Amino acid sequence: MAAAMTMCAAVAVLLVLTSTMAAAAGDGDGDGGGFDYKKALHSGLLYFEAQRSGHLPYNQRVRWRGHSGLADGLQQGVDLVGGYYDAGDNVKFGLPMAFTMTMLSWAAAEFWDEIAAAGERRHVLEAIKWGTDYLVKAHTAADELWAEVGDGDTDHYCWQRPEDMTTSRQAYKVDRDNPGSDVAGETAAALAAASIVFRRSNPRYSRLLLRHAEQLFDFGDRYRGKYDSSIGEVRAYYASVSGYGDELLWAALWLHRATGHRGYLDYAVAMADELGGVGWAVTEFSWDVKYAGLQILAAKVLMDGGDHPAAHAATLEQYRSKAEHYLCACLGKNAAAGDNVNRTAGGMLFVRRWNNMQYVTNAAFLLTVYSRYLRDSGGDTIRCSGGAMATGDELAAMARAQADYVLGDNPAGVSYMVGYGRRFPRRVHHRGASMVSHRADGRFVGCVQGYDRWFRRGGANPNVVAGAIVGGPDDRDRFRDSRDNYMQTEACTYNTAPMVGVFAHLHAQKMAARTANNNADRSMIKRVD
Repeated sequence: MAAAMTMCAAVAVLLVLTSTMAAAAGDGDGDGGGFDYKKALHSGLLYFEAQRSGHLPYNQRVRWRGHSGLADGLQQGVDLVGGYYDAGDNVKFGLPMAFTMTMLSWAAAEFWDEIAAAGERRHVLEAIKWGTDYLVKAHTAADELWAEVGDGDTDHYCWQRPEDMTTSRQAYKVDRDNPGSDVAGETAAALAAASIVFRRSNPRYSRLLLRHAEQLFDFGDRYRGKYDSSIGEVRAYYASVSGYGDELLWAALWLHRATGHRGYLDYAVAMADELGGVGWAVTEFSWDVKYAGLQILAAKVLMDGGDHPAAHAATLEQYRSKAEHYLCACLGKNAAAGDNVNRTAGGMLFVRRWNNMQYVTNAAFLLTVYSRYLRDSGGDTIRCSGGAMATGDELAAMARAQADYVLGDNPAGVSYMVGYGRRFPRRVHHRGASMVSHRADGRFVGCVQGYDRWFRRGGANPNVVAGAIVGGPDDRDRFRDSRDNYMQTEACTYNTAPMVGVFAHLHAQKMAARTANNNADRSMIKRVD
């Protein structure tokens, strides 16, 4: 009897401990406890369906959206139907769309097993293919790429659902006479990265993507120029401030990773100085500034060992040094304060007021990826300027802290991923989400009518654009949930894309920890028995 009571008491204690650990690592929603990264991953991929342009498929899950942009390219005699709207408006901008596809493909290539284990394999492939199908169509000749559909100025005069658009659908291209090395390079990078993802499941499509990627890289390199010099309409929205050097190096390194051809690595080494690859030490990574990302890709070549000529080692070391400068900047470990990323009191990395979350999510991805590269190469530390050191665990911890901030671990207690948790932005600056759905009310909504009836109303949006990550709070962790506060409440595809990989990774880690805890619990019960 006493022995039985002792065993029962031990099991009771064990159950209390187990429940306590579960609460500490549980599926929270931003109000304390852990986070449901699987749900966040699922929502993130759902968001891409809300941003689709074109004829929607039968299995479309976001039911408040309808067909749109079905005559895109008709004026120019080309088929430009499809692709993604990048944010809350109805323009298709080629540069950020291509970057979104590059990051989504990098996430899928890097975290494929984790994404599959979470049950999102099919959805990530569909999200990528919706974008790459469009990018292939936009590449209408070896030296011709359509880089924009719609006009930002006229679009911003209207507040209309994409299904009702009456604004200009003028399309703009780059070619030999009007070059755009940056948009051509980014599109090449996107298609090369996606070719890796589709290599097993759809080898024919993978080869098609790779063929277009190689042509686009050659076009961008041979006919050099900034695309915003050729397409003036894009300057006020997605100007290429960093120039095209980063995109050409980025594309070359993705093509090297996709093909294994040494010529692309030779290019990245030979052009490292001229195109700024080993000259720029940056503290941001975005749709415009790719240096940190390409420096990490180059560092991986070095970390992988004997896959490169010995003569390349010195330049690859320079790439790695610059990559680690960025990572140390995120940790605040570089010697000079100006070489680090500012952080809010609540712990959020802060780069600038307008859509700061893009820098947060991209940083979380690069920190996560590099911590994995360190582990796989048998290393554990990186060197920061001034001699400070940082470990792979520190990189991973910072990435997780940023992901948790996004999901609600912040002073406001707000999830900046729409639809996640109990508190999230309800007045997202998004035309389609802010109006009654076309499916529920098919009556036409005009430009002025949209502003008067829907934009200016104070209530929550009738449709929840689940998975969208909005621009986020300011440098004092303050956020105002208002439709006219577009700097904070507009969401972009390139905010969410990198988090697909981060959330998949964090979910896998959480499941592994839970399994280890369960195994330890069972072992303890056996010992008690």
